[in-house]
Amino acid sequence: MSALAAPGFPEARIRARARNGTAEVFPAPDAYGTELFGPEAYGTGSGSGHYPGPDYGSSPGHGSGSSSNHDHSSGSGSGSGSGDSLDRARIVPPVFTPERLEKLIDLAREPEFTDVDLTTRVGGFASRLPLYLSAFGSTRAGSGDLAVHATRQAARLGIPMVIGENMIPVHGYRRAGDAGRSALLGRIEAYLDAVPDGVGGIVVQQSTEDADSEVWNLLYSDPSLRPLLETGRLAFELKTGQGAKPGLGGMTVVGGAEAEQLARRFTVRKVFDGPGERQLRCATPGTFTDEILRQQLRFMRNNFPRAGTWVKFHPGRDIADAARTAWAAGAEAVTVDGAEGGTGYAPRVFLDQVGLPLAECLRRIGRPGGCLLASGGMWEGGRALRALALGAGAVGLGRAALIAVDEDPEHGLERLVDALALELRLLISALGKYEALALGPEDLWWPDAPAQRPAPDPLGAVR
Repeated sequence: MSALAAPGFPEARIRARARNGTAEVFPAPDAYGTELFGPEAYGTGSGSGHYPGPDYGSSPGHGSGSSSNHDHSSGSGSGSGSGDSLDRARIVPPVFTPERLEKLIDLAREPEFTDVDLTTRVGGFASRLPLYLSAFGSTRAGSGDLAVHATRQAARLGIPMVIGENMIPVHGYRRAGDAGRSALLGRIEAYLDAVPDGVGGIVVQQSTEDADSEVWNLLYSDPSLRPLLETGRLAFELKTGQGAKPGLGGMTVVGGAEAEQLARRFTVRKVFDGPGERQLRCATPGTFTDEILRQQLRFMRNNFPRAGTWVKFHPGRDIADAARTAWAAGAEAVTVDGAEGGTGYAPRVFLDQVGLPLAECLRRIGRPGGCLLASGGMWEGGRALRALALGAGAVGLGRAALIAVDEDPEHGLERLVDALALELRLLISALGKYEALALGPEDLWWPDAPAQRPAPDPLGAVR
């Protein structure tokens, strides 16, 4: 039995992809010739491996062992039930494809989905895919062996990685060879050992408590991180909030001895009944106005000129103003964490009722004024493409990455990403485009959108 469960998330399908990779993109080949394939929405589902996207609670089928007892898809939460509005948007290929014609002329042959180029730049880093590994932070699941396994695989994939807040205040900053191994430095070294030259990068968050521990100063002056600075593959991310609990800081459950130790840096409260000494450790969210944000970003650029400057926002109602302020102040990347996001511990009322859905965040921002990154419920190509079409330059994998490495610590994340990348190539080519950056809002149709009237016939023909 695996250690992790993910209520309200398509855990079984993610585990199947972590085991079987790109095979999970298609119905089982044994069904070919004996099954008529169509959307599951027309019936009860036949285990063909199709999935309608929003139906997180249905069994994945496929005949590959996907319908396992890991499918903890019941319960509330922002990812349950019929999904969010981003999942309900349809991807709509056009009939006329002038960009495919341009590609045909360039290649001197008919373009194929394998011709889609997914390489991009993510917050100033070269990346082989429009993906990044989202921050896990100092939670038990996100700062142990699973996080290290995810780190190595993200490095081999050539995608950037974000390391979350409170790692040093909780785990310290000792060298990896010393007693009391540093969780943060251990992940950085694992990434450096596996990442190919010229791609990827490491982003380290800092929150209020991290600032008190001078996290960025420690990293920027550490000789072991010089290779990252010299190759332009280190960035710092100012964290103002997160999708799981907008307006709150990080939260973890700690034992009695740890609670006593952490009480010097964090708020610790006894909120749990029953036996044991478990307590709630709370970080502060920090206080921000537009001027405070500008000053913080100016401080980052001045004090750490060789590191990139990122900022992460929770899904607040003024997200468009916040993003514009950050870009105007020189942020190289703005990360928006939708209400569907989060791997960390949070009050149930926040998980179920607080924050804008990712789709609404992206629609409010509109045409981005710089690199826009999106996270929240990402695990397959259709959802990723919708976010890219709404302006994101890349999407983050958080819960899905941890589930994948929990299923297979050596290659689970790589297989999950292989399946996602294949879906992206198939979808982008079907849209008559051959780069992820070519996607746009015209590639989506929303069920609640007003019907478009036919264009007038210039010849006046009767329709």
